[in-house]
Amino acid sequence: MIAIGFDASSLILCTSAGGLLDNEGRVIPLIDKVDASVLQYVNSEKSAAGLGGMVSKLTFTRLAISLGINVVICGLKGERPLTAALERKNGSYFAPKKPNLRARQKWLASGSVTLGAIRIDKGAARALQSRKSLLTVGIRQAEGKFATGEVVQLMDEEGSILGVAKARLDAQAINRKLAERNVIAAHADDIVLF
Repeated sequence: MIAIGFDASSLILCTSAGGLLDNEGRVIPLIDKVDASVLQYVNSEKSAAGLGGMVSKLTFTRLAISLGINVVICGLKGERPLTAALERKNGSYFAPKKPNLRARQKWLASGSVTLGAIRIDKGAARALQSRKSLLTVGIRQAEGKFATGEVVQLMDEEGSILGVAKARLDAQAINRKLAERNVIAAHADDIVLF
């Protein structure tokens, strides 16, 4: 959020692991996008602290690169580790996408520290890709406590984060109206997909 707020070109996230590790324990130097093929390297055999820490880093990395920010997850060993990270010689470098978000959408995305989440079905996910509003009928469940107007994460049925949205209803109201048709939970203009 700080990197987005300051319109930074790069974000460095430090970890004791030295970067994102592959199945052989080697740092992966370049990652084009954060998807299921990348998330497979964060497995449940790791400690709860290590697993949660890397999942959080990857979640915010996905947000940052979607807004055009270079991200490096690196360690602090060696001489001038931060300079080396910026030169792509230390840690895992995540290539940014070319952003095309309006300033308002950029602000909305930066608010995704998330007060809750809305888990949606496959039909709703397809509708959002077509720039449609999110209707309650496409929602599986609203998770956490959030009020009308607050920013929440949008997640698919497998738990992958698809984007963020400003909710038109609070969490309780959404869960009460899951079976109702034509009830808007988040308007298309207030949705940012990653």
